[in-house]
Order: sequence, then structure tokens, then C-alpha cells
Amino acid sequence: MRVLDLGCGSGQLSLRIAPLVHEVLAVDLSEVMIELLEQNAARAGITNIEGRAIPIEHLRIPEATIDLVVSNYALHHLRDKDKTLAVKQVSGWLREGGHLVIGDMMFGRGGDARDREIITSKLSVMLKKGPGGWWRIAKNAGRYLFRFQERPISMRAWMTLFEEAGFIDVTATAVVSEAAVVRGTKPQR
Repeated sequence: MRVLDLGCGSGQLSLRIAPLVHEVLAVDLSEVMIELLEQNAARAGITNIEGRAIPIEHLRIPEATIDLVVSNYALHHLRDKDKTLAVKQVSGWLREGGHLVIGDMMFGRGGDARDREIITSKLSVMLKKGPGGWWRIAKNAGRYLFRFQERPISMRAWMTLFEEAGFIDVTATAVVSEAAVVRGTKPQR
């Protein structure tokens, strides 16, 4: 199997997958993270990980050469149009029967009960922390309202992106708090 880890960071997911597959291509925006990944792989004696420092939206992979694409808590940083592009690109990179699995911060703007529950829970925790929590509410409210640094979308929105890109058997599972996993399969012809 050839695996692509999008937004790999220091390699927590890549390092666990590598012993189970032929090759892992680990991609992150940060050269520092790729260097840390490579150091972690060397310490663990793992030699089948290739690290690349490149923005996901600029990544080019030959068509139908990947079996599994994973991403863990990275794609919420992308602009919505880049999320759409990434899912479409992944569909082209995957071999028939290949899988895309995204674990990330997944909640929208309060449009459904899950979103409202997450937002209410976060506010409640921060309010109880006093002035420090109030400051975090103000800071995070700005980031949330103006969608810079973090741009999460709901599980349903992710599922729609997968379906529009042609994935089948698309499923979503809430994990804890705002965390969720969406999975889909590239159909076989």
C-alpha cells in the first residue's frame, strides 16, 4: 500500500502507519515539522516515509498512485475552496477502491444541533475559567467569526464534499467534542 498523510505534522499518524504499508508520503506546510518527522522516523528505525514540505493546495501527485489518504487535524486550516479542491484532487490521486479518511475539527456555524452543542459546551467551559477564559472567548470568537487560522466545517459539509467528488460509502462519526472522522471510497469501474 502507498499512503499519503496530508498535514502530517511531526508524524504521529505516519509513524504508526509506516510499519503496516509499503510507503508513506507525509506532507506538511512546515519544513520544521517535516524535519521533526524525519528525526522521529530515524529514531524509530522507519525508512519508508518520505516527507515533503509543501502547502496541500500546491501538492501534485500522479493520478491513481495512492491507496489510502489520511489527514488528522490539519484540514480545518484550509479555506473552504481549498478543502473542496483537496478532496477532488485526492479522488484523482487514489487508485480505484482507495480510501480517504479525514479526522478533524468538524462543526459549522451553529446550523444544526451538534454545532450548537459544541459551541455551548466550549463557551460554558471558558466562562467558568474567569477572566482568562473570557479573554479566550473574545480571541476565539474573532477567529471563529472571521474564519482566519481555523475554518472548520460540519460533518455534513465534509460528507457533501466527498460525495460531490465521487466518493461512495461515505460515513461520518463524531468522536469527542468537535472531533469527527469522515471516510469515503473511490469507486471501482
